[in-house]
Order: sequence, then C-alpha cells, then structure tokens
Amino acid sequence: MKKVKKLIALATCAILTTGALLTGCGSSSSGTGKKDGEPVKLTWYTIGQEPKDLQLVVDEANKYLTEKINTTIDMKFIDYGDYTQKLSVIINSGEAFDLAFTCSWAGDYLGNARKGAFLELNDYLDTTGKDMKAIIDQRFWDGATIDGKIYAVPNQKEISTAPMWAFTKEYVDKYNIPYQDLHTLEDLEPWLKVIKENEPDVVPLYITKGFSAPAYFDQLVDPIGVEFGDDSLKIKNMFETDKMKSQLETLRKYYQAGYINADSATAQDDKAVKRFVTKGDGQPYAEVLWSKDLKYDVVATPIMDTYITNGSTTGSMIGISKNSKNPEKAVEFLNLLNTDEYIRNLLNYGIEGTHYNKAGDNQIETTDRAKDYSVGYYTLGNLFITYPLIQEPANKWDEFEKFNNAAKESPALGFKFDPAKVSNEIAAMNNVLEEFKSTIYSGSVDVNEYLTKLNNKLKEQGIDKVIAEMQSQIDAWKANK
Repeated sequence: MKKVKKLIALATCAILTTGALLTGCGSSSSGTGKKDGEPVKLTWYTIGQEPKDLQLVVDEANKYLTEKINTTIDMKFIDYGDYTQKLSVIINSGEAFDLAFTCSWAGDYLGNARKGAFLELNDYLDTTGKDMKAIIDQRFWDGATIDGKIYAVPNQKEISTAPMWAFTKEYVDKYNIPYQDLHTLEDLEPWLKVIKENEPDVVPLYITKGFSAPAYFDQLVDPIGVEFGDDSLKIKNMFETDKMKSQLETLRKYYQAGYINADSATAQDDKAVKRFVTKGDGQPYAEVLWSKDLKYDVVATPIMDTYITNGSTTGSMIGISKNSKNPEKAVEFLNLLNTDEYIRNLLNYGIEGTHYNKAGDNQIETTDRAKDYSVGYYTLGNLFITYPLIQEPANKWDEFEKFNNAAKESPALGFKFDPAKVSNEIAAMNNVLEEFKSTIYSGSVDVNEYLTKLNNKLKEQGIDKVIAEMQSQIDAWKANK
C-alpha cells in the first residue's frame, strides 16, 4: 500500500469535480474507409463543458479524418451534472446519433446496454476494430463485457478507483501543511480551520454539483452494492451504512463551520474560485493535469486504498448508438482514435503550434492558448498514446501500468447484475437520487432529516426488492466462481 500511495502522491489527469499512457504505439488505421463520395459525418456526444476552440480543433481533425477514413465528426458536449439525464432523453427520443460517452457513473453503461441502446461490438472487434482490441488492456474489455457481449469501447486509462484530495500548493507551502498525511475527510478538519481563519477570500473545501462523499463502497447499481473488504458479499444500500452516515455528518459539520461554499448543492465549477482543497478522481501524476487546468499548482494525496471495481473498469467508454446509420464507420473511427497518435493527441491537447508545442519526441508543453481547448482527457479514447506533459516523467505510462497492477480487487469484481426483474424500481430510484444526491452531499441540509427522507423514498420506490434480487444473483455468482 505504501508503494501505491507513493505513486499516487506523485500523481496527472482525471476528473476533478471541475471538470490520464505508452507512447510510440504508431499510427494505424483499419484501412476500410472509402476515399470516394461525401465524407460520413458522425455525431458524437461527450461529457464536459464545450471548449472555446472546439470548432477550430474539430475542423483540423476533420481534415485528417477525411483523408484517412473519409469521415468527419460533430462533437457535442454536455456538462457533467446534466449528462446522464440528457443522454437518456436523446436515447429515448430515438435520435440517430452515432457515438456517446458512457460509463459506470455517467451515461449509464450497464442500463443502456441492457435495454438495447448501444450496438453490440463483438463481431466488429474481430474485424474493423481489431487494432484497438489488441492495444487496450484485456481487463478493460472484461469489464465492458455483459453476458458475453461488449457494448462500448473502453478508454484505456487507470483501471482502479483512486479518489484524491487536490490541495492548492500556495496554501500548503504558506502554512506548512503535511498534505501527504491527510487522507480521510476527517483528516482535513484542522487545516480547513486554518484556512477559514487566515484566508477570508479562500473556500477551504470547494464542492460543486456532482461531488460525492468518499464511499468505501462498490456501487453495483447506485446506491446499492458491497462494502470494500466484505467477502460475504452482503448487498446494502450505501446510504444505510454507518460509514456513509459518518461522512455526511462530517460534511454537515464543515458546512456549518463555513468551510464549504454556500452554493455547494448547485455550483458548477468556477475555476476562478479560490479554494484550498477539493476532491478529484485521480491516478499517477494527477496533480500535473489539474495544475494545468486550474492555472496554478496543486498537490494531491490519496483518500483511500485503490480498488479495481466493476465501476472503475467501465469508468470511461464510448458506445455506438443502436440507431446509428453508420455503425461500421463509427467502429472504424474508434479504431483510429485508439491507435493513431496524431488524431488522439489533436483531440486531447488541441493543435500543435497553437495549443501546445512539442518538447522532444514524446512530451509536450502547453501554450497560453491551451485554456481555450480544455477537455476531459480520459473521455476521448486511449490515453496510453497521448504525449506526457513536459512537467511529467517520460515514463509516465510505465508508472500507470505499475499503478494498475498494484490495485486491490473489489470482492464483487466481475459480477454483472441483471436488472430485468427490477428495471421499473431502478428507474424510480434514479429519480429519487436525482432529487436528493447533490443536496445531501453538499453539507447544506440536516443529515438525519434528509437521510431519512432519502431512504424512505427509496423504500417507497422498491429498493428492498432490488437489494433482494441483487443478493440472489450475487450469491449464485459467488457459488459458481
């Protein structure tokens, strides 16, 4: 664990609540594109705030894609907090889009795959997509597999859950804060107090809509799953565990003490807000990317041990709509995206000479213009063929492999819940969670009152039936392991 913590504490890339790989893989294309006729336009929904220079970068990408595979892309960004709901509306409308970001925590990969929203890819992965199948770690494909079938292409990155605290280095240095010793939510308290008393213009703990408390829990269907370390595989409602209640009570105490921003339940990340610490989902060298994104230095520390879960193996993926009119071309594009260094780095960093410059063969240095093209690197394909930043070691992706191989496994890893018998209950539960989660994680409401309301509403919508069905399935799965 010390080795893992050391790796993470050095830690670039991932999601901050604002808004992640082996170079030298070579350029490759499936070779199935036709050069004649009008280029095929692919509509691609992805997660995050639309960058100012999006069209500039997409235009450059389309020149290359037209030449390589006679294809263009139309990228449409949806903010983090709205993504799942808006994608659901798009899917339910029957719109014939082509590509969409999907995962365990946004875009409902398991649910949308099971209801037929995404194209089954197995046959394509033996033909048009064979290059990306070979280059992406098999464990990601295993995670994407549902009843023997694959419905999305994993974005190769860190394979384990690595929640981290990201601290603004200015205040760490100013107050000699031992950030590497701060892991739990409770560990933060004395230093939040220091910031509150000495830095009136700084938010001690910055929380935005979409924040979640450290869970110590493998969610198999939000909010149901297994606590880490529980080999008995007892299925529980996360919001009925002592650990979650304790976390929420701590957040409530911090809010009342003025350590958390007053608009925490509704805030969209504002990078101009001065903050001491916020929570991010990270991996090795995460603070380098976060520093780049925020335009000031941050340092990071792990909150807990890292675990490989069903959620983390499906933590970032791109699916193809079952209604796509160009499924073969969509697969061809994803194959290129995951194997071709030029297009992958263009969509990751923007245009060379404008948003970044090469610094040697395999590293880059961003320019001042990079702020106009800021995207979630981990959302756009195989990270292992992106160039490390000049601030990162050249062997960055070797460290990622070590990190991936050192992570612990959730006791429920490999179990895929079939919600067919309780789909109505899960849909109703999701509506309840949409109503309550941002508020209850914000610290702005009484924990006992709101936790009781939340759990009562979940029971009214059938959570006990879902728990019983999941327990039955996981018991059978365990017996057959």
